[in-house]
Amino acid sequence: MDKPKYSVIVPVYNRVAEVKDLTDSLLAQTVKNFELVLVEDGSTDTCGHIAGDARGKGLAISYFWKENEGRSIARNYGMERAVGEYFVFFDSDCVIPPAYFETLDKELAADPLDCFGGPDAAHESFTDTQKAINYSMTSFLTTGGIRGGKISMEKFTPRTFNMGFSREVYEQVGGFREMFSEDIDMSTRIRQAGFSIGLVRPAFVWHKRRVDFRKFFRQVYVFGMSRITLKLLYPGSLKAVHLLPAAFVLGCMALIVLGICVSPWFLLPIGVYFAAVAAGACIENRSVKIGLRAVPAAAIQLGGYGLGFIKAYTLKILLRRGRNIEEELTIRKGK
Repeated sequence: MDKPKYSVIVPVYNRVAEVKDLTDSLLAQTVKNFELVLVEDGSTDTCGHIAGDARGKGLAISYFWKENEGRSIARNYGMERAVGEYFVFFDSDCVIPPAYFETLDKELAADPLDCFGGPDAAHESFTDTQKAINYSMTSFLTTGGIRGGKISMEKFTPRTFNMGFSREVYEQVGGFREMFSEDIDMSTRIRQAGFSIGLVRPAFVWHKRRVDFRKFFRQVYVFGMSRITLKLLYPGSLKAVHLLPAAFVLGCMALIVLGICVSPWFLLPIGVYFAAVAAGACIENRSVKIGLRAVPAAAIQLGGYGLGFIKAYTLKILLRRGRNIEEELTIRKGK
């Protein structure tokens, strides 16, 4: 094989089944101008045999195992060993549509970008809970914004479930920092260095996300905390849209108190909102079951993010404790 144009870098931690689906989807690509660099970040349930099987079927793949240090360090480890002109990052729970790299080639030829990202979507084979979570994470009703390829309420920022940048960017800006929302931090540094960043809308991935609501809550709770970390690093980065989940939490608490103490009519706005979420999910997915599951998904997304945001804002800004880097590293290891 000639030198690949793209080096696909995927950090992995105990995700054997997901990696099998990922490698199968990469084997089915219509264009083969890429290599896969799989970095096992201290897993106890390793996927070396999956990598070996994929290599035997013709996938250009390099597999590495290293001690657990976190996803950012694992991505940097992969970039140090990759040979492509561009680095492309997927999460290990992504499935890649067959024409992804064919589409990416065409889009970058028509509109060259130094850094790019694409949206994510739910595959028809995903569970109802995964589809409900996907709806919540991509609907304008829950500030999902650009993750689903819809109109964003803020400047586009690629995320590492579907993100890429050139080798030149890496050489000038460096790699990811091991921190909350490392992809937003990386995108901000790339933009500040004067490189172009854009959305490649047709280059989407199928993203499994969290498979249950408990894990989903933990994920979005950390997202909320990370927004305050980003504010401390980049004071102008906090926008009105980032305040909405916290406002949702405080507003719902106030309405519930009023509904109990004053009149049940104060609960009506909450009911109307979740009815709209259920109806939207039901129509988009053509499933009443998914529509009903979208209600707790939306509540968890907004509530979890809002609670994490409020906690971090209180501790790091109001009480002036600042960043707790050790806490961030501890939370991120083994993800």
